[in-house]
Order: sequence, then C-alpha cells, then structure tokens
Amino acid sequence: MKKILYRILGVGLLFLTTSCSDFLETSSPSDVDVDFVFSDPTTARAALKSAYESWRGSAYVHSNGLFYDLCVVGSDSERHPEKYSNQTRHIPENLYYGGTSTFDIDFSDGATAWSALYSIIATTNTLINAFESSDSFETYMSAGEPSEMSELYGEAVALRATAYFELCRFFGDVPHQLVAGVEAEGLTSRDEIYEYHINKLIEVEPLMYRVGEDESAVVTYMTRTYVQGLIGRMCLYAGGYATRRTDLGSDFYKDLDGNTLTFSQIGSETNGAVYNRRTDYLDFYKIAETYLAACVANPGTVQLITADTRSESSTGQVFGNPYQQVFQETMNGDAEVSEESVYEIPETQGQTSERPYAFGRPSNGGGSNAYPCKSYGQSRFHPTYYYGDFDPNDMRRDVTATVTASTGAGIETIISFAPGSKSSGGIANNKWDENRMPSPWTTKQRQSGINDPYMRFSDVILMLAEVYAELGEDNLAKEELRKVHERAFANATLADLDGFISDCGDIKEAIAQERKLEFGGEGLRRYDLIRTGKLPEAIATLKSELTAMINGLETNGYYTFANGNTISNYIWIKSVDAKSEYGYRLTTQCTDTTDPVLFPGWRGQYDSWDTYSGKTYTKTNLAIKGLFEYIDPYGTEATSLVADGYVQTDWGITIVNNKAEYLTNVFCGYEEDSAPIYLIPMSSNTISTSNGKITNGYGFVQE
Repeated sequence: MKKILYRILGVGLLFLTTSCSDFLETSSPSDVDVDFVFSDPTTARAALKSAYESWRGSAYVHSNGLFYDLCVVGSDSERHPEKYSNQTRHIPENLYYGGTSTFDIDFSDGATAWSALYSIIATTNTLINAFESSDSFETYMSAGEPSEMSELYGEAVALRATAYFELCRFFGDVPHQLVAGVEAEGLTSRDEIYEYHINKLIEVEPLMYRVGEDESAVVTYMTRTYVQGLIGRMCLYAGGYATRRTDLGSDFYKDLDGNTLTFSQIGSETNGAVYNRRTDYLDFYKIAETYLAACVANPGTVQLITADTRSESSTGQVFGNPYQQVFQETMNGDAEVSEESVYEIPETQGQTSERPYAFGRPSNGGGSNAYPCKSYGQSRFHPTYYYGDFDPNDMRRDVTATVTASTGAGIETIISFAPGSKSSGGIANNKWDENRMPSPWTTKQRQSGINDPYMRFSDVILMLAEVYAELGEDNLAKEELRKVHERAFANATLADLDGFISDCGDIKEAIAQERKLEFGGEGLRRYDLIRTGKLPEAIATLKSELTAMINGLETNGYYTFANGNTISNYIWIKSVDAKSEYGYRLTTQCTDTTDPVLFPGWRGQYDSWDTYSGKTYTKTNLAIKGLFEYIDPYGTEATSLVADGYVQTDWGITIVNNKAEYLTNVFCGYEEDSAPIYLIPMSSNTISTSNGKITNGYGFVQE
C-alpha cells in the first residue's frame, strides 16, 4: 500500500513539473507512468490535481499577474490606486499612451502568464492524450452517462479550454497546441481556437456530473455546471467584438472548417488592427442559449442566494443582505465554499493568496502580526461608480465598495483619494475583508485563505439574459434580469425593474448595467465592454462624468449625481466606541442614513482583535457625516459637528488636487474612433524561440 501511495505522489509531482520552456517545447511523463495513472480513477485524479494546483497557484490570470494588472482595473467602474507614472502596468491598463511602439514587450507579468498557461496546457494535453489513448476510453465515452473516468477527462478538457480562453483574452491570436511534445505551427486565430474548444466542451458536457451529483462533483472542480457556463462565456467572446490584426493576411482569420471569415467593424484602423466582430456572431449566441439555459434550469446544488439565512448574532448584528452572504461564504475558512459559485478556486490559510490583500478592504497593517495584516488594495473604484451608478437602495453598493480601511491595529480609518495604497488611493473593493473572517489570519500578509469565485451563478444568469436580448427574446431576457436585479433590493418595489430598464434605455443596456453593478471588483467589466463593442462609448461617458464631477467640486464645493447622491470637498469624521454603543464593532446592513456609525454599512472592525493582540480597544469605529450630502464648511452645521468632536477631513478636494490621476490619465491612450489596443505583447523570448513562426502586431516593436 505504501508503494502505491508513494507512486501516486510521485506521479502527481511529475505532472506538476510538466512544463514548457517556451511555447514550442513540452515534456511528458513516461509511458509507464501514464499507463499506471490511467489504470484507476484514484491515480488519474491525483495527476489532475497537480494541474489544478498549477492553475491555482501560478496561472497569473485569475488572482495576481494580468488579472491584477488589467482585470480589476481599467474599466468605467474600476481603477488603480497609485499615480499613473508609478507602475508600468498602468500603460496597458489605460490603452498605451504614447503608442504601443514605446512599450517594452518584455512586460514581466505578460511573459510569466504566457509561460504559466502553456505549462498548464502541456500538462492537460498529456492528460487528455493519455485518456484518449487508453483502452477504456471508447467504453466510458459511449456510455451515454457520466462515470468517474469521463468526469476526469471532462475536467482536463475544461481546464485546457479555460487556459486557452485566458490566453486569447489577453494576447489575441496565439499558438494552438493540442498534443504534448508536438510543436505548434505559429499563430492560430482566436476564432479557430474558440471554436475548437467550444466543440470539445460540448462533446464532454453530457458525460460530466453537475455540482452535487457525485461526491467528486464539487465547486472546486470543473463540473458539468461549470462547463455549461464556460461554453456560454466562450461563445460570447467568440461572437463578440475584438481588436484583430490586419498584417497577417486577408485569409488568416478563418473558422474551424477553414472558411475565411467576414467581419463588421467599428471605427478606424489603428496600428495595423481593427475593432470588429464576426458577421455570423449570432450562431454563437444560439449555442450559448442552449447551454446557459440548461445550466440555469439545472445547476445541481448551485443556487442564486436570494435570502440572507444568517440569524442575528449574539452581539446584536442583523444581516439582511443575501448579496453580502455570497462573499462571506468565500471567507468562512478552509473547505468552505459559496452556494452561488459555479466554480471556485480554493485557497488555504497559510499559502499565498491575493484576497483580500489585492482585491479587498485595505489595511495599513504590517506584513505580519497585525490586525489585520497589510492589504494593499489594488482594486479601486471610480468615484462616479460609487456615487452615481448605484441606486441608493441597492444593497450591493456598500458590500462592493468602502470608504474606510483598517489601521492594522484594530481601528477603522478613512480612505483618502490621494494616490497611493492601503488607506490612500480612493474608494476600495469591500467584497473581501479579513475583519469578516471567523478566524482571521494574522501570521503573515497574503495568506488569508479566501477563495476566488471564478464563475458565479449570477454571471450565468446574466449571460443568459444577454443572449436572450441579443436574439430578440426580450421577455425571457427580462425574467433572467429580474432574478439578479431584485435580489439586490429589500423588495421588488424598491427594485423597480421596469423603471431601471427605462432609465437604461432598453433591455440590452439594462443587462449591461446590471453586470456592471453586480460584478464590481471581480474582473468582468473591462472585457464585457470590449466584447460588446461598448468600450469607446463607455470611455467617452466616463470622461464626461468625471469632468462634470470635478467641475462641480471646483466651482461649488460639491457635485450631485442624477440619483441624488452628493460628493463634497469635505466630510466630517469622529472616532467612536461602537462596541459600547451598539454591542459590536463589525457593522452590517444599515438603511438608517442618519446613523453616522452604521451607515454606510459593512465596515467597522473585527469584534475580537483584543483577544489576538492582548490590547484593549475602545474607539475603534468611525462616525462619518457629509458623505452623501453637502455640508457647508463655514455653516452652523459644520460648527456644531466640530464642537461635537468631529474633524473636518479632505474628501472630494483631494480629487480636484489630483485631477490628472482622476481624469487626464484615465484611458489616456485611447483616441476617439480608433481601434482600442487592449491586448499585450508576446515577449522577445517567445518571438526568438519561434524561429520566425510568430510575430507581434498592434504596433508593438519586435526585439
């Protein structure tokens, strides 16, 4: 038995180290090891787990790397915290000010992600090829129902497809390698790649288990539920707008059958590239409809959380927000997952992970033994998103975004709009917060163990709504939209779906806006805008909104948005002992806009930092006045607040004083009517090792 276990572990490590030094070279386990691995589901699962671990820990596209650089920033809702000039990553984020010819193609995160994804592809190719060459392959593939082995084969296919999806999203057209050890012949169009993997996913989908249908069908593996959602996601990209090269020849962009594609174009050519989509795009929407509808109709045990099932806490906290429960469930500790996750990447406390360090509520704490430890806060929001996009009754706003951080010593502090990090850098992502973990991790930063919801069920529902709307089935689209929209409000009257659709203009725009509100800080908005052809329009609208807001702050000292929210140059804050007054420090849902301690909700501090640090904390929370309404800094109300212990604090005036960061440098590389260059270059190593088979486009200079 020991020998068998050691051999399983050895094979797992062998697969884990399967890699490619460049995109042309791969290595594979020996035939003997492969025969052993695929003789039994237990050993096959061990080998597949090694590929999952590479995907979890070093893919560089869903937690750190390019996700950090380009997904949680660079949209009309999301932005970075530091000065534009401080980070190279701000150049591609904002569409290459000065032109792509000035950008170093050896952008380290791009090169790392490229290598990591092709390493995962090499491993999954070995797994898939071994499955397909096994004696039992035809037996379990022709059974007409899932089995352990067909499920494992499907997961390998899904992981490979996911890696190619990410490669195409960031790089465009890439080498397409399907057999381990066999060289790829140059670039393949993303259109062929999408079609191949969509077809392969369709092939394996009926032979996989939905979440909960088998003990192995859990949301931390790629199940049939996820594959259905992934088919939909890839179809929306395949049928969506993209910036394509014109220097590869008129017949480079082909479908999987070799037919040259035709496109409809937006705007003019830029750097030898055009922004267009396939004229047969509706074919992909029809495929998406089939699989997204199947997923929504039967997602297994996955569900949209529409009711907050938490009871009042022992200290009196009342929750009442199902949207917050979605993210709370990803923070509840090892082996805990959200009921709403279709696929969730698991993280364990003590191993490197990015939530909340990069994608959560910031903390000024040190790197270790702080309360909580340092959280940098890469994921920030434009003030126009926080103040202008959310209906004041939308319960997602305070869960999504926060105006307060932690000091790292058990105390709440205001976030400044001054460029920087931690408690500077502007309004921050609030979906993940170490203060909200049942057992916070204080040993070291970046080891909290908060999971990554790679695909949520609300995403599947809204993709289906989008597909219905694009296919002219507006009533069906509205009913899918209703599920997500009304979940965000205390009741249907406050949600006012018809009013929301009317305000947006039509059902398509309403679905797009719903996605913007639903997925803030989750890395979807930038690419939603790209694939729907809305990026140029969104840039223009954002610039106009930012200009109007800054002009109002400069001229009047405040600016009022259409929804009635007002941002002012100054707010008033005071440190208070919330535990004495309310019985707790960590706040929850609050609709009482007159309560400066509890409103806005979902802030405060972990109730028991005292037991961690051995210190006694009293004034741990902030009371805030003037956050959503104007208070004349020279008026009687301001005088009374100061007399009551409040401190006048710079707020919108900091945006005015940093106008370049909040306006001029936002999408500073985009020129009206041009093709947006949102892709990143392939490195000089990739170019040189291809022996002339691939080149960069989009104006990037070859090395």
